[in-house]
Amino acid sequence: MFMQAMEFLLGTLLGLLTLAFLLRCYLQLTGAPFHNPLSQAIVSLTNFAVRPVRRIVPSIGWLDTASLLLALLTQLAFQLSVLWLHDFPLLVADPQVYLALLGLAVLGILKLTLYIILYAVILQAVLSWLNPHTPIAPVLDSLTRPFLGPLRRRMPYTAGVDLTPLIVFILVELLLMLLVAPLEQQLMQLF
Repeated sequence: MFMQAMEFLLGTLLGLLTLAFLLRCYLQLTGAPFHNPLSQAIVSLTNFAVRPVRRIVPSIGWLDTASLLLALLTQLAFQLSVLWLHDFPLLVADPQVYLALLGLAVLGILKLTLYIILYAVILQAVLSWLNPHTPIAPVLDSLTRPFLGPLRRRMPYTAGVDLTPLIVFILVELLLMLLVAPLEQQLMQLF
């Protein structure tokens, strides 16, 4: 029971920290408005780690590599802590185990990225019906534009309804089921 509680607590805290690092990276990558309250909150939450790492790891164009590296390290710390909680012998493990840990960390980032896309599209669709002029709307538009934009150019509106969020939702769920879940299961079998 204690192990499950600790795993839940670590998963929640490190998952939220990874999410904040990824959002900072993706907000910069998509050119989201910096003076938006959401952008400001993400920046202020992650500055404690991103600023020192940026001195060592510079950005590559629009890609905030420091935030992406911190997200990867946070996921790696989560995977290591879960194994440590389950008394896995990390010090005598094969090198293959460490590659699997790195793979699980990368898959964790991929999974969180897909969830960011999924929830940003859903939230944008709901807010477009309720309050399209909310302060978070420009940030959501920046995050979803790379995915919804190409689909909107190819698909006409059906009776005045935009079906592209539904298509993105289906594609993201398919990627989670057909790509991420099987890879995660294969990597977990190495432990």
